[in-house]
Amino acid sequence: MKKHVSLLLMALMSVSLVLGGCGKSGSGTPGTESQAKIQTEGQTEAETGDQTIAQSGDKTAPDQASESPSGESSSPDPESGAGGELNTGSDENKLTCQAAIRVGSLKGPTSMGLVSLMDKASKGETSNVYEFTMAGKADELVGKIANGDLDIALVPANVASVLYAKTQGNITVLDINTLGVLYVVASDDSITSMAGLKGRTIYMTGKGTTPEYVMNYLLKENGLSASDVDLQFKSEATEVASLLKQDSSAIGVLPQPFATAACIQNEDLKTVLDLTEQWNLLNKDSGSMLVTGVTLVRSDFLRENRSPIGDFLKDHAESAQFTSGHPEEAAALIAAQGIVEKAPIAQKALPYCNIVCLTGQEMKDALSGYLSILMEQDPKSIGGQMPGDDFYYMP
Repeated sequence: MKKHVSLLLMALMSVSLVLGGCGKSGSGTPGTESQAKIQTEGQTEAETGDQTIAQSGDKTAPDQASESPSGESSSPDPESGAGGELNTGSDENKLTCQAAIRVGSLKGPTSMGLVSLMDKASKGETSNVYEFTMAGKADELVGKIANGDLDIALVPANVASVLYAKTQGNITVLDINTLGVLYVVASDDSITSMAGLKGRTIYMTGKGTTPEYVMNYLLKENGLSASDVDLQFKSEATEVASLLKQDSSAIGVLPQPFATAACIQNEDLKTVLDLTEQWNLLNKDSGSMLVTGVTLVRSDFLRENRSPIGDFLKDHAESAQFTSGHPEEAAALIAAQGIVEKAPIAQKALPYCNIVCLTGQEMKDALSGYLSILMEQDPKSIGGQMPGDDFYYMP
């Protein structure tokens, strides 16, 4: 009898040890602020509450998508593998200790490049299991990444750098998902360069954040000072659009898809300057690009799930390519996800949203160059200092 009791106790202890070791993986570095207040991009994403979509790519286990993301998985631990190793579909590539890769994105251009992946995952056509969360503001995703409630997030580029600093390096950028989405909108055809803005009043959003820093940089590099242009900041892109509709002489800086929507509402308006093109003219030799959004992963999650992350990168690249190459079909998916209210507006905006999936050295050159310019404008905008080499995922 004693022998049987001893064996039972030993079995219970073993189960406890297994369950204890399979909790939330890397819930952020100790001391990380759960709702860190950071400077976010002024590219206004439509304001909505979080919406979470659980989508499973495993047809043999449909209930996995509804499990708690931090719940126990029956899959064996994946091999560490080399960075960027693609999933072969074998058990060794299963996620470590959770049911799904939890992906967070913003309701705007950063999510537009994900819609094909969301659609495929919902149909069970992906090797990974995904759980998607869409938010209206970057702050809503920051706390979830810091606390380990998300594994991957698509956020403004400077936000990723700030998070890297706040988590003591527990952030790795996988790719650039969106280049510049800021446009100068006006009815005045005579504005063909930054110099044409001299003496004008310009309405825009993003006071004290990257849109202001980008605008100041472009003005300065084109020989204009702060006194040459009157920048008037509004809290929402919709306010700027409303002013442009009321005053035909007004000039605005708007992100996509708001720039396209404003032009549809007022036939006299047009995009007269693409700030991404203006940036590129000044950085032809450096590799720096005007970066809007990046895709980051918690570094601890990456270390334990390299093969699934490799699969995600492949999925994300294909999804971004679909969005750019099939605007009509992508626009329908974008409207269905509630990212843009109407598919025709989404379809017209897509060519100007600069949705990409840049990885490796190209990503590092573009992003580091962009962050270095923000550093010159305001070190706090990127977390106080340039991130280290481990910030960039180099498979």
